[in-house]
Amino acid sequence: MKINLTTLGCPKNIVDSEILLGGLKGEDIEIVENPLEAETIILNTCGFIQGAKEESIDAILQAVELKKRGDCKKVFVTGCLSQRYQAELIKDIPEVDGYYGNRDMVEVLRKLLNRLDLKRDLLGERALTTPTHYAYLKISEGCENPCTFCSIPGIRGKFKSRSIESLVDEAQMLAAKGVQELILIAQDTTIYGMDLYGEKKLVPLLDRLSQNKKFKWIRLLYTYPAHFSEDLIEIIVDRKQVFKYIDMPIQHASDRILKRMARKVTRKDIERIIALLRKGNPDIALRTSLIVGFPGETKEEHREMADFMEDIRFERLGLFTYSREEDTPAYNLPDQLPDHIKRERWAELNDIQTELSFELNRSCVGTVKDVLIDEFDNERNAYIGRTASDCPEIDNSVIIEETKELEIGKFYRVKFTDFSDYDLKGECVP
Repeated sequence: MKINLTTLGCPKNIVDSEILLGGLKGEDIEIVENPLEAETIILNTCGFIQGAKEESIDAILQAVELKKRGDCKKVFVTGCLSQRYQAELIKDIPEVDGYYGNRDMVEVLRKLLNRLDLKRDLLGERALTTPTHYAYLKISEGCENPCTFCSIPGIRGKFKSRSIESLVDEAQMLAAKGVQELILIAQDTTIYGMDLYGEKKLVPLLDRLSQNKKFKWIRLLYTYPAHFSEDLIEIIVDRKQVFKYIDMPIQHASDRILKRMARKVTRKDIERIIALLRKGNPDIALRTSLIVGFPGETKEEHREMADFMEDIRFERLGLFTYSREEDTPAYNLPDQLPDHIKRERWAELNDIQTELSFELNRSCVGTVKDVLIDEFDNERNAYIGRTASDCPEIDNSVIIEETKELEIGKFYRVKFTDFSDYDLKGECVP
């Protein structure tokens, strides 16, 4: 059987897909990249915000069209969209052969393999879909933070940590495959271990993982500012050779809006964490996410967020307009802002971040840094890589127009020679 698996959404979905593909190993199955070559198409969907839902529905409709034309025999849908809207999808798009939630991977395997007695440990070996030099490590599932804008707790379920030993074992397996950049993910990485051990255990986990010398970079994504601890900051600073990048979504800078969001943190708390991280490691790259146009956001609060961006000068930043999601507390809040206001405010903040990124990149010209090569781009006739400040898929790139052949997945010393808003150009140096 030829199967095509398409993954939409966040890195957590990527890991789910890799676990599913790992479960198919050893079976009479061939994984193909082109849907037109597949007998069965699997879509791992995202259902978090409106844009992601629309993208997932479009992908389902395209797969169904291939089935109608006879280009494939079966279409299965899994992931967050079908977890959240299974009944509606069955009614509206009945041509799909099966809808499964993100907690139903064993059921997907049973259906694909036609084995009702199947019992598998889906935390076994993963089939990596990323380049072999980097991989994601999902340390927990679910979330119990009460953020009023977020639908994830209802989709992903209660917070559930994996054991330290299972994570260390999986990390060793990834290192053996050639992974040099390990990216830790969860809905909230900072609360890791609380459910399993009765206390936060992220620091002991980072201690174990950072002892593996095959990992040159370890990235910590989805940290929650309200759960940052002194010992977490200490280990990040103490092992700055490995921990060069922290993702800490703060969502807003106004204390009133943060309270409305139920973020359990104040602007001063956030500023304190940032100050301690930068004091301990002036070269650390901080990434955050901001939500524009949350219900009741005033012009003054919007300006407060703009001023905050200019004061803090995050190295990397993701900017989103508020998406009104049913089954979330914020859905029923008064003073919902019209879309055109949200778009205008997004554009203003985006201009600020673009200028900040431009200035940061300009300051890099003439400097030399380690760059990890991801791929060769035939259209640009150049190698594409990343610095320690750049996470795969979501951050900036380094473009290297090199005459000699470079090895994908290898680090090179690169001198930056030119720049744009979000990318750097460079050349390899001894």
